[in-house]
Amino acid sequence: MKWNDETGKRTLREEWGLIRRGIRIINEMLPHFWLYQVLCTFAETLLPYFGLYLSAQMVNELAGDCDYGKLLRLAGITVFGGLFLSIVVKLLQSRRNLCEAFMYQKNDIYMADAQNEFQYEHLEDPDVVLRRSEIQAGINATGAGLYQVKWQFCSLLNDLMGAVFSASLTASMLVMTAQGEYTGVFAFINSPASSLVILALILISAVCSVRIAAVCSVKQQKALGKLAKENTHQSAFMRLWGADMIFFHLDALVIKELRKKLRPKWIEEMEKVTIKYHFLSILLNAALNLCVFLFVAAKAFIGVFGIGSFILYQGTTQRFVTAVSNAAADIGRIKDNNRYLAILFAYLDMPNDMYKGTLAVEKRDDIDYEIEFRDVSFRYPRTDEWALRHVSMKFKIGDRLAIVGENGSGKTTFIKLLCRLYDPTEGKILLNGIDITRYRYDEYMALFSVVFQDYKILGFPLGENVAVSTEYDETYVRDCLIRAGLSDKLESLDNDLSAKERNSLRRALWRDYDAEAIELSGGEWQKVALARALYKDAPFVVLDEPTAALDPIAEAAVYENFNKLTENKTSVFISHRLSSCRFCDSIAVFDHGRLIQQGAHDALVADAGGKYSKLWHAQAQYYKGA
Repeated sequence: MKWNDETGKRTLREEWGLIRRGIRIINEMLPHFWLYQVLCTFAETLLPYFGLYLSAQMVNELAGDCDYGKLLRLAGITVFGGLFLSIVVKLLQSRRNLCEAFMYQKNDIYMADAQNEFQYEHLEDPDVVLRRSEIQAGINATGAGLYQVKWQFCSLLNDLMGAVFSASLTASMLVMTAQGEYTGVFAFINSPASSLVILALILISAVCSVRIAAVCSVKQQKALGKLAKENTHQSAFMRLWGADMIFFHLDALVIKELRKKLRPKWIEEMEKVTIKYHFLSILLNAALNLCVFLFVAAKAFIGVFGIGSFILYQGTTQRFVTAVSNAAADIGRIKDNNRYLAILFAYLDMPNDMYKGTLAVEKRDDIDYEIEFRDVSFRYPRTDEWALRHVSMKFKIGDRLAIVGENGSGKTTFIKLLCRLYDPTEGKILLNGIDITRYRYDEYMALFSVVFQDYKILGFPLGENVAVSTEYDETYVRDCLIRAGLSDKLESLDNDLSAKERNSLRRALWRDYDAEAIELSGGEWQKVALARALYKDAPFVVLDEPTAALDPIAEAAVYENFNKLTENKTSVFISHRLSSCRFCDSIAVFDHGRLIQQGAHDALVADAGGKYSKLWHAQAQYYKGA
């Protein structure tokens, strides 16, 4: 997989394009969030300025003629207006928080929806798997990507709103002058030039803040990139936890390795850099605030405004300086986060080049379908080794086909091509004489019901696991479970419930998620997977070694029972145990990606020089006399 250059230089338009897409995705995940955020930020910012402005007016009134009627009105407006604004703020915060309450879950759903559109090969590509792990590790470590877009834009919105409010209250102060003649410093303070100097200092401070934030962020991002990889490694270690950890004391080895990674040198370096640049930023803001304080105090001293206005302007100018500095830092962090957005979008934008086809699959009452592999060869992406080579065979409805061979012989690859998870590198696969790539992809996939070796049973109710839907025919689900061999289990589950609740189909699986969930044995989990295959009622049923964990006798019993349950369907059974597939009409023997033999069991065993006969006798010796 060749990734887009997410670390290269981007134009301003490209930078904004990444940010805009991030904002749009958040809006899709959290409808109305940005509306409530803007309203909430406006109300939150207005509240302190409202109190500050009115308090200054009351101080001016007390220091002046002191009109008690006016003072009372100002006090009433301050108290009741502040109360009203506080209520509005709480209501808006509640609505905003409700919008964003499930962002983590909605982000997972968004990623899952996007990944559902990937080609199957992307799910098996090590580069893609690593990239997915790095994205998740970045989220866990720093909230990088979409979370940073939300956080930093909320912070930027708050700072910009604060800058606007403080500037609107401060602007009049900059142009106000006192009557009379002044000399020296006070003459300069009373002139428009002093205001221009203060504005220039604020602008210089903002530029410096952007630069400091950018340098600091670059240092942090380098370290956090390493941290993301360390988190990926740690997650891999944690997945190893199990019985082996206890019996072989692997826990000591793993914990020792984890502790080595807990505080590497580059983390300490990152902390030193962060403290250094944050200290510079604090000093810069302190120096600017001191200049602003002296400027406002001098204007009050020469009588430009009263003591109340001094309190107001001192507060608003300092808030303006802080807001501008913080907004500049926010912009720097938003820009730096674009590196993570580029990585995320490159992952989400992986092209799905598989041709979907336009022909409808013929709906036949007699479900008479024939599959043909015509000189099919295949090699996986990014490898020169052939997984299958020149495979030709036919099978049709009602056939019982077994696919056997040693590990790595091409059995599972054959199934992946049959189910069109991959397309052949060479040759064709035909359905009723037509290349399967010409059929609509979803309609062709609907012809198959597959139980893979790594089948998935979800922590949902039993009925939903079988039907793969929240809406299902309970009678049919029960019938499938019974036919799959779970009649006794269903009866015992029903008897464990009260008469009012006696419906085991609605009980969840996996006690990891529900303390009252159903407990199943390994064989019973497999039967649930088989029941799911029966429920789909597809013309082709494929079992790709889902019973590999069972002993040979138990596996053969499952296959023979499932064979009886799939009459009038084409059944394809894959197993490395030859005894499990004796009942099949035809057995295809694969070796190093080639179809080397095909025929009935007895005929293949009789061919003493053939691969099947050698494998059969090699396996049979372990069961003689058993």
